[in-house]
Amino acid sequence: MPPFFSSVALVLSAAILLRAGLLLYGLFQDAHSAFKYTDVDYYVFTDAARFVFRGLSPYTRDTYRYTPLLAWLVYPTTWGGQFWFSSGKVLFAFGDVVAGWLIFLLLRNQGVQHERALKFASIWLLNPMVAQISTRGSSEGLLGVIVTALLWAVLTRRIRLAGVLLGFAVHFKIYPFVYTSSIIWWLDDDHVHATSLQAKESRSVERKKNIGFINHARMELAISSFLTFMVLNIAMYSRYGTPFIRHTYLHHLTRIDHRHNFSPYNTLLYLNSSPAARSSSHIESLAFIPQLLLSVVAVPVTLAKKDLASTMLAQTFAFVAFNKVCTSQYFLWYIVFLPLYLSTSSLVRRPRVGITALVLWIVSQALWLQQGYQLEFLGQSTFIPGLWGASLLFFVINIWILGVIVDDVGSVRRERSAEQEEVVADSEQKKRA
Repeated sequence: MPPFFSSVALVLSAAILLRAGLLLYGLFQDAHSAFKYTDVDYYVFTDAARFVFRGLSPYTRDTYRYTPLLAWLVYPTTWGGQFWFSSGKVLFAFGDVVAGWLIFLLLRNQGVQHERALKFASIWLLNPMVAQISTRGSSEGLLGVIVTALLWAVLTRRIRLAGVLLGFAVHFKIYPFVYTSSIIWWLDDDHVHATSLQAKESRSVERKKNIGFINHARMELAISSFLTFMVLNIAMYSRYGTPFIRHTYLHHLTRIDHRHNFSPYNTLLYLNSSPAARSSSHIESLAFIPQLLLSVVAVPVTLAKKDLASTMLAQTFAFVAFNKVCTSQYFLWYIVFLPLYLSTSSLVRRPRVGITALVLWIVSQALWLQQGYQLEFLGQSTFIPGLWGASLLFFVINIWILGVIVDDVGSVRRERSAEQEEVVADSEQKKRA
């Protein structure tokens, strides 16, 4: 029998078995425990699908804040019986596995050795947290496969496909719009074309046709993503009207969600959730300013041309850390990029740094969850200083980890540049000889 990490089939089979086991365990826990395994959001999705089945709008279901496409995707849950009710979870878990396979392909395309690439891909494929979130009924697994497919399309120069995937991703869940700036910045002529002599000649001709920042690839991505996004929105608006715009997009601008929220804004959101006790400062409404400056401007401009995959990780990490709502499901948004970054990361090269980061990240979450448990299950008021202090600690640790990632991407680039300079110097010496 071949070693475990030498076989793609073995790793994918283990990933499928892990999710199948959790799905079966979830059925048992839902049937025998007061604490349900199934995520409350899954009941929202399936209720919305039932309204669609009756010919009504999915927004008839209170708290459904997603594109109608999601309700359509889980439509089979309306066909009756436990098997069909769980079909949405199966779909989300399948998305997890496909995303992991794409991660492996991306690592191989980066030149990572086969067995090592499988080990890094297993950080996603065999991650109990990832598998649990999807099998509980969270749709984040679908986002994982969409954004990894987007990255694969860009890196393999399938620009039109990348535009379609980007437009679809932003329609499905707003946050992938942050990747637009990094992809656009990455798509210069040096990255779009190969490095052969013939390609260099064609690149020289292509540059003559370009106007400053604008080139063919950037225009193609912008047009295809915009058309995809608008076609989907027009189709959904023509069918469901203003509720589609209000619940899918506008709701997130004024969202007040203080439950299971790791953000430092948690306490302010709780105060603002009560009409009788509104916070006068509304400082949480300004959360998007540092969030967007980092994730849409600073990180892409600084890093995108150096390492696109790691830049998308840093963007997502910054977006989630500074978001006024930060739940466990959001962690999957950046974990999906983690294997692509770790292959050249100081977190792996320097185990002490990596272990410290992992332990601090987990312990700070545990402290928050302990405070949250006292609040929600024991009825103790732990907002200040307990819950807020734990949120601040988690935020500070995330900022430190973000700094490590940003520094890594820059240092890897510097190392590559130094290696390239050495190669050029050696070749010049050989020519002189």
